[in-house]
Amino acid sequence: MTDATKRKVLVPIADGTEEIEAVCIIDVLRRAGAEVTVASVDDLQITASRGVKLVADCKIEDCREDHFDLIALPGGIPGAEHLRDSPPLVQLLLRHQARGGWYGAICAAPAVVMSHHGLLGGRQATGHPSFTEQLTDGQPVAARVVVDGKCVTSQGPGTALEFALTLVALLYDDARAKTVAAPMIVA
Repeated sequence: MTDATKRKVLVPIADGTEEIEAVCIIDVLRRAGAEVTVASVDDLQITASRGVKLVADCKIEDCREDHFDLIALPGGIPGAEHLRDSPPLVQLLLRHQARGGWYGAICAAPAVVMSHHGLLGGRQATGHPSFTEQLTDGQPVAARVVVDGKCVTSQGPGTALEFALTLVALLYDDARAKTVAAPMIVA
C-alpha cells in the first residue's frame, strides 16, 4: 500500500519485550504502508520474553530528534520496565504527547510505562488484567482496546492484532484497516 503522506511510527523494544505484541504492531503497520522504526533501548539485538531474538533498526538514542505520527509500546516483563527506565524514550514520549501525537501501549506497558510517567493523564485505559490496579494515572476500563483522546491501550498478546488494526484506523482510516485485515483473514 502506498500513501502520499507516509505515517512515521516508532516501536521501542527491549530485552524481555513481548514478541507477539511487538511483531504484530510492526507487521500490521508496515502492511498499512507506515514507515515503522524499531528502536532498542538496549542492544540492537534483544531477546524477547519467550526467547525469540529480535533485531532493531537502530538504538533509541538515534531517534531523539525524529518526529513520529505514533509511538506504540509493546508490553512484556521485564521489557516494559526497560522501556520505563530509558530516559531517551521517556523524553520522546513526553515531547510526543505534548505535540498531540498518537501514542499507545499494550499489556504491562500502559501501567509500567505510561501511568508511571503520567502519560495517561486521567484518560480511560486498559492493560493486562494483572496490571490494571497500577493504572493509577488513568481510569481503568475492562476492554480489549481503549481509545481516549490520542492515547490507545490494549490488554495483551491476544488483543495485539485488534490493537494494531485500531492503530491503522486511527493513523489512516477504517477503510485502510479493513484492507489490511482482509488478506490476513481477520474476523
